[in-house]
Amino acid sequence: MKAEIISVGTELLMGQIVNTNAQYISMRLPDVGVSVYYQSVVGDNPGRLKECLNIALGRSDVVILTGGLGPTKDDLTKETVCEVLNKKLVLNEECLQVMKDFFNRMNRPMTENNIKQAYLPEGSIIVKNSNGTAPGCIIETDGKIVVMLPGPPQEMRPMFEETVIPYFMRFSNYRLESKFIRIFGMGESAVADKISDIIDNQTNPTIAPYAKEGEVTLRVTAKYDKGEAEADIIAPVVEQIKARLGDVVYSVDNESLEEVTAKLLMDNNLTISIAESCTGGLVSARLTEIPGISKVFNRAVIAYSNEAKMEHLGVKAETLAKHGAVSRETAVEMAEGVRKAADTDIGVSITGIAGPGGGTPQKPVGLVFTALSDGTQTYCRELRLWGDRRRIRNVTAHNVFDMVRRYALKLPVNG
Repeated sequence: MKAEIISVGTELLMGQIVNTNAQYISMRLPDVGVSVYYQSVVGDNPGRLKECLNIALGRSDVVILTGGLGPTKDDLTKETVCEVLNKKLVLNEECLQVMKDFFNRMNRPMTENNIKQAYLPEGSIIVKNSNGTAPGCIIETDGKIVVMLPGPPQEMRPMFEETVIPYFMRFSNYRLESKFIRIFGMGESAVADKISDIIDNQTNPTIAPYAKEGEVTLRVTAKYDKGEAEADIIAPVVEQIKARLGDVVYSVDNESLEEVTAKLLMDNNLTISIAESCTGGLVSARLTEIPGISKVFNRAVIAYSNEAKMEHLGVKAETLAKHGAVSRETAVEMAEGVRKAADTDIGVSITGIAGPGGGTPQKPVGLVFTALSDGTQTYCRELRLWGDRRRIRNVTAHNVFDMVRRYALKLPVNG
C-alpha cells in the first residue's frame, strides 16, 4: 500500500515546532508493509487542507493526518475530511464520557468547546487517546484508508502503536521484526566503515543506520512470512555487529543511554551524586526520569558560580585562580567534592562552555570537562564539542552517562 502523511498546523509551516510526527510515522509504516510515498504540510486552513487531501486521495491508498483535532475553531481536520469524503460527523457518547472522566480526574471543568472533540465521522473506527482528550479515528471508504490522529507526539505515538500499527498488520502477508543497536563513542561514518561488508551483503535482515546528536542507531530488520515459525535470523547479525564494534555498543534493545546507565547503577547498588555547572541540572533531570533511581541517586548540586563550587563542593580558590572554572583540575575537584559531601560510591561532575558566548581562543565554546571519582581514582574527559548550546549540553550528558556505564562495567572509563 502507498501512503501519504499530511501534517496539519500553521505552527509547522512557520517553523515554530519541528515535524517529528511525520518522521516517526514514516519510520514505522514500512514495518507493516505500508510504503510512504509522499509527505505534505498544510496550515490550519480548510480550503488548502481540502485541496491537499484531494491530491493525496488521488495518488495514495492510505492517508494519515496528524493535527487539527482539538477543541478550538481552527481545529478543522475532521470537518474537512468529512466534507471531502461526504461523511457526517456524529457524537460518540463513549468518547464523550471518556473525556468527562478525564477532566474529572484532573479536577478541572470541561468547557463546552471540548464536546467538539467527541464528534467523529460516521462508521469510523475509534482510536482511543489515553494521554489527552482528542480521540483519533480510521475511515475505510472507496478502497481508501484515512487515519486521523492528534498532533501532540506524546498523544499521537501511543495511539499509533496501540491501534494503527495492529490495524495495518491485518493487511500484511508478512511480519517484520527489528532490533535496535545503540552506539555511543563512534561516529556514523566510522560505524559504517567498520561494518561496510555486512551492509554491502545485506539481504534479509536489512541494516539501516541513524545518527542523532553524538550517537548512532542501527536498525536490523528481518522479514518473516506471517504466521510461520522462523529461525531467528536477526540475532546472528546483531552479534556479528557487536563483535565488530566492541564496547561502544551500549544496547541492543533500543534503550536510551541513561536507561542503560541507571539499570547498571541499580543492579550493582552503586550510589551516585552529581555536580553540574554548564549543564545546569540536565544530567540529573535525565537520570531521574528512570523509575527506581532514588535507590542509588543521592543528590545533585548545580554549582554555576565559582563561589558555589567552593562553598558546596570544596573546590579550592587557588585551583580556580590558576586553572579557571573550565578546567580538568576544577572538574576533578568537583567530582571528588560532591562524592565526599554525599558519601556516595561515585561522584561525577561537569564544567564547560556551552555558548554561544564566553569562549576564548584558549578555551573555545564547546570545551567541556567531565570527571568521575570513586575515592580511589578520578577519571576525566576533555571534550571538544560543536553546535549550539542545546547540542553541547545534550552531548555532554551523553558523555557523563557513558563514563558511568563504563565504570560500572569495568571498562576503560575514558573510552
